[in-house]
Formats: sequence, C-alpha cells, structure tokens
Amino acid sequence: MAVSIDDIKKLKNMTGVGLTDAKKALEEADGDFDKALETMRVKGLARADKKADRAATAGIIHSYVHSEKIGVLVELNCETDFVARTDDFKSLANDIAMHIAASSPLYLSESDIPEQELAKEKELVMSELAEAGKPQEMRDQIAEGKLSKWYEEVCLMQQQYVKDPEMTVADVVKSGIATLGENIQIGQFSRIELGDRS
Repeated sequence: MAVSIDDIKKLKNMTGVGLTDAKKALEEADGDFDKALETMRVKGLARADKKADRAATAGIIHSYVHSEKIGVLVELNCETDFVARTDDFKSLANDIAMHIAASSPLYLSESDIPEQELAKEKELVMSELAEAGKPQEMRDQIAEGKLSKWYEEVCLMQQQYVKDPEMTVADVVKSGIATLGENIQIGQFSRIELGDRS
C-alpha cells in the first residue's frame, strides 16, 4: 500500500526514527497513522529499556523560575554532549523542571528516602490503621497500598506527570530515551519557593 510522504515525515518527526523506518511502519499498519505511531512507540520504549544500563555522564543543569516565586535546578544526564545540546533534550529538562515546580517532590525515587523518614511514615500508617480498628491480618496489605500512594506523592519518578496524568515522570524520561536514542537520567534536583523555610 502506498503511504503519503507527509505521513512519513510526520511520523519521523514525532518518533525521531529515520524516513525508511517511518515508511516501513506505515506500510505495515496499512497506512493507519495512529497504529504506526503506537508500533513505533512500543519499539522505541523497548529500545529505551536496553539503553537504561549505559553510562549517562554528559548532560546539563537546567534552571526554571515560575512567576519569580518558585525556582528549580535540575541535572539531566545523557551519554553525549551532542545530545545534551539538542533542543529536544533541553525541552525535556525544562518540562521536568516545570513538573518539579508544580508538584514539589521531596525525593528522586524510593531508594532516596532516608530510612528514618520511611520508618516514621510506616509507623504513622500502622497507627492510623490500628485506630481505625482494621484487623491485624489486613493491616500489612492496606499499609503497603498507603505507602505506595505516599511514594507517588513524594518521589519525583513516581509522580503523575503534570502535563499528562496518564504518564509518570519515569515514563516521560523513558519516552525521551526512545526519542533521543541515549540513556537519560535525572541526576538531582533542587526546588526553592519564596518564603518557604522548611
């Protein structure tokens, strides 16, 4: 089946693949653009998983200021300076910084939560369940669910992405890996809010 050159270019621009791959995907999808896009997205995410172990030692430190009241610094790492200088990479850094400004994460991931803080949160949850009169055999399971919810609130990588709540920040980074073709990691971040001394 013949596919339009406009669709091929559009798919190429949206996924970052070559023209030949875009054309092949459209032909395999019988010209169905959405189906081809989904196929390319799945292939890209599969390739992204393979790249996750590669060293990401290049990158940028990006700053974002919102309404002169909230400031964010984020370190976004990739494998090469070439990718670090691209507009797509800088745009990804800006999107992540904007998310941090809006969502106020405390930690990058679960593994960054201090053991003392985690123990305190677990203790609070178990006390709450005991006061609510939940049976002992159910408490551990309920506590696990409540802690998962808490991780989604305080850990950047597990938060729902502000621009698309169907995705987490981890999904956004993985999508960036698929598009840019290199391992990408958030190294560290800092958020400052005017008047907040906590």
